Amino acid sequence: MYATAVVTRPALRSHVRTAILDAAARVLAGGDEASMAAIADAAGVSRATLYRYFPSRTELLHGLTEAAITDLGSRLTDADLALVPVREGIARVSRAFLAAGTRYAALVHTGGKSEGQSGELDRVVVRPVRELLARGVEDGSLRRDLSPEVLLEVFACLLEHGLRLVLAGRLGVEQAGATVVTVFLDGSGPSAAPRGR
Repeated sequence: MYATAVVTRPALRSHVRTAILDAAARVLAGGDEASMAAIADAAGVSRATLYRYFPSRTELLHGLTEAAITDLGSRLTDADLALVPVREGIARVSRAFLAAGTRYAALVHTGGKSEGQSGELDRVVVRPVRELLARGVEDGSLRRDLSPEVLLEVFACLLEHGLRLVLAGRLGVEQAGATVVTVFLDGSGPSAAPRGR
């Protein structure tokens, strides 16, 4: 019986932590005014339990950022970016980013960035996208007069603004994804590169 309790305790902690983060993502999606008490209520836990897992609002936002990075990284892994043509890979990145972004809209409202998580973000999110874009430059499916780093910055800006259009209710997720892909590829495809005089 004791062994069972030892085995299930980490699973229970993980379950409670996930429930709190899911509730925080929902409650904070409309803005960051919601109190920790409101988040605890939405998660179905006491305030004492919430503070045991996340002693401050900053740590809660840190946990949300961590969950968002994990979610997006998992979606990109499932997208098999290295195995599909570059144009299809770009479409898959857009869908993954917008799906994860709408789930963690609270981070857009709160500016959820954390210095301590930049290494993980680079490893699971930025690196695979950069590699996809580098492959596109190398195989000629993307313009060669711009570096993969520049293309990554442009693509990231389009994704971020596409997400903001979705969150503002101006575009649906599918429409925003298609728009980002079209604008990016039309502007970064090989035919968009300036010709010599």
